[in-house]
Amino acid sequence: MKLPAIAGTLEVYIAEINRFPILTAEEEFRYAIEWKKNQNMEAAEKLVVSNLRFVVKIAHEYRNYGVKLADLIQEGNIGLMHAVKKFDPYKGYRLISYAVWWIRAYIQNYIIKTWSLVKIGTTQAQRKLFFKLNKTKKDIQALSLKNPEFSEIAESLGVREGEVEEMDVRMSNRDLSLDMAIGDDGGSSHMDFLTYAGEDQETALIRKEEAELVRKNITGALAVLNEKEMYIIRNRVMADDPKTLQEIGDIYNITRERARQIEKQALKKLRLALPYLGEEQKLLEAGSN
Repeated sequence: MKLPAIAGTLEVYIAEINRFPILTAEEEFRYAIEWKKNQNMEAAEKLVVSNLRFVVKIAHEYRNYGVKLADLIQEGNIGLMHAVKKFDPYKGYRLISYAVWWIRAYIQNYIIKTWSLVKIGTTQAQRKLFFKLNKTKKDIQALSLKNPEFSEIAESLGVREGEVEEMDVRMSNRDLSLDMAIGDDGGSSHMDFLTYAGEDQETALIRKEEAELVRKNITGALAVLNEKEMYIIRNRVMADDPKTLQEIGDIYNITRERARQIEKQALKKLRLALPYLGEEQKLLEAGSN
């Protein structure tokens, strides 16, 4: 089934769908029977396009949820098509009376799915609270002329106060996409305005490779050390979780100061043994601190 696309402005789309006449009850019944009995796609299309304007009207009710109206209309159209598939003309009511439920369901489901990475409407009660919270707030505020308490909202909606407070927090802290276009031209995104003081990926990779080379050179240079010096370097400089000087001293039954002297002596030997002193020296000195 090919429907009018929302490719241009909404005004153009609305003008286009308004050209489709609203079916009379008799016409609607005839097309619905043709679809139900013979799966006639032309009949189904007549049923859908004649009700597209109602989808736009319903979608406007949800325009304050921060979702593009065009997306809401698109989802509502899917709901309308689903309703046409399931519509039973023998029940005696008009298609739109039945389709409203499906249109709202698809729109609401889309809003909840796009609202947050964290699921906020996993139960029917939560979905109801999500879509009624703001309206109830405004209704109570209009009557009392003050911001309503969570307890007042909970009483009005017949839910627990904690549920209202939790949903209010979730709705107040919506996820922000860094790739979301901003500005009228859509040429920039939030990502463009982030500052990063660290190294770029290329520099970080080079530094990582240099560090690996340093480790290999240090490993070869360890041959110039005696057993105690080698142990200290391995467990003080090269270890991911280095031992303290006190721990080294306890192992060899020496003072902390003596352990520091041996470490200093071992580092001096390594510097002389290494083929170059640039990054290696920095690494060794950093490890001795």
